[in-house]
Amino acid sequence: MEALWANPSQSAKDLHAGVKGDSLSSLSTVQSTLERLHRKSLLTRNKKGHAYLYAPKLGRSELLGKLIGGVIRKLHTGNLDPILSSFVDFADRMDDQTLDRLDELIQLRKQQREEGSDD
Repeated sequence: MEALWANPSQSAKDLHAGVKGDSLSSLSTVQSTLERLHRKSLLTRNKKGHAYLYAPKLGRSELLGKLIGGVIRKLHTGNLDPILSSFVDFADRMDDQTLDRLDELIQLRKQQREEGSDD
């Protein structure tokens, strides 16, 4: 996904050549991985000649949100306290700048909800 976010619309051959130095994956492994990601609706693909060109359907933050949301749904038992407590424990290990940014995002989301409820 990193390679496709950096440079969308690549063929399996292009991706394999680009990540070859980072891994020992064969071209067929790259092709099957791209096919699995396409079936999971994480990639789009368009035929160009004899090859498919792949591109991500979601940006990095969208994918991360989707993955975290899936984990929360699987763990959610009706009481969010354990999940929120775990998140706070994790956040406690962040630097102050990151915690400040988290606080900004929470305040922004609250403001957006308030503005949405005024309609």
